[in-house]
Amino acid sequence: MTQRQCDVLVIGAGLTGLAAARSLARRGYDVLTVDQAPVGHTDGGSHGTCRIFRLGYEDSGYVRLARHARELWSELADETGTRLLHPVPQLTFGPQLTQVRDALVQAGAACESIDGPEVARRFPGVSITGEALVEPDSAVIAADRALAALAALAGEVLTGVPVTGIADDGRRVTVSTGDGGRIDARRVVVCAGPWTGGLLAPAGITVPGTATMEQVSYFLPADPDLPGPAGTEPASTGPDSGWPAMPIVVHYGGRFLYGLPVPGSTRYKAGLHQGGPATDPDRLDHTESSALSLHTEQAVAELLPGLRPRAVAVERCVYDNSPDEDFIIDRIGNVVIGAGTSGHGFKFGPLLGEWLAALAAEGAARPGVAAADFPPRRFALSRLH
Repeated sequence: MTQRQCDVLVIGAGLTGLAAARSLARRGYDVLTVDQAPVGHTDGGSHGTCRIFRLGYEDSGYVRLARHARELWSELADETGTRLLHPVPQLTFGPQLTQVRDALVQAGAACESIDGPEVARRFPGVSITGEALVEPDSAVIAADRALAALAALAGEVLTGVPVTGIADDGRRVTVSTGDGGRIDARRVVVCAGPWTGGLLAPAGITVPGTATMEQVSYFLPADPDLPGPAGTEPASTGPDSGWPAMPIVVHYGGRFLYGLPVPGSTRYKAGLHQGGPATDPDRLDHTESSALSLHTEQAVAELLPGLRPRAVAVERCVYDNSPDEDFIIDRIGNVVIGAGTSGHGFKFGPLLGEWLAALAAEGAARPGVAAADFPPRRFALSRLH
């Protein structure tokens, strides 16, 4: 790459970077996005077919943000004519159930408490005792289609372009690339996942965080004819034909189990949130972890009898974890930072993009739309120093 110029350079073509680029392009900025690897590459944190969209958090602030993000997902779907959210009821249970319920109620989000026998009636593929929470506004995000939709709206996207240096002279930012070329921009938005800290450290910006190598497993239904959640269509009919007759599940508290049906498939995806070991993002090992496989299969056997307890496939995925699991969304000089998604950022993708674009554009509004709100101060980098 020879010398290039643009208004805003986005480093990282994952979900957050592409969402920021799309928001900037809609504001009329000349935006260029670069990544060291292709969009959706398996070493990043945005690959795969699906993610959970949920409102349920133990913090009402996050619930409100998730409701806002859902509006933006719908806007993106309308703009692209692509179905991105598949509504699926969610069953939440576990030691932090009370906090999640209180946060949902405080934020004005719908939820319903039910007991074990009612769980068995409505969700015959789930086996739990005690109280559970039904979240009716949850959905499965078609993650691969979402990434493609954002990439199509993000302006120019160049892959195979490793970034080797970032220098902010107070007026503009010069970015060096692996082939000796340079890119000169008014602003740079860095959304490089667990590589963010390493990229920014030479520029004097410290972004603390830890990369972990997580694992998800895929399961098949124990009985393909098992009736679906009460009040829903059977799994064999409707636009999502072939889905397992299972809800989204989140066992909330500590290293918790989560699960979701895979769109257009009989598979069910399950994993342990933040169950994987710390890793070096430059030396990612995609080899199956037998320990994580065992723990996930044991949890599925105990809690999800609607599934065969042996996984048919596994995937590894890197998490970019902040020290407190809150996002890092901030601007230092002419460098905007989007990092620390901590394994729960995908559902907020379009909202994170709006925040990053607002920081890079200094609040300039999209045509016909009110100026985007800036990110809450809780996400400022300064809180970690």
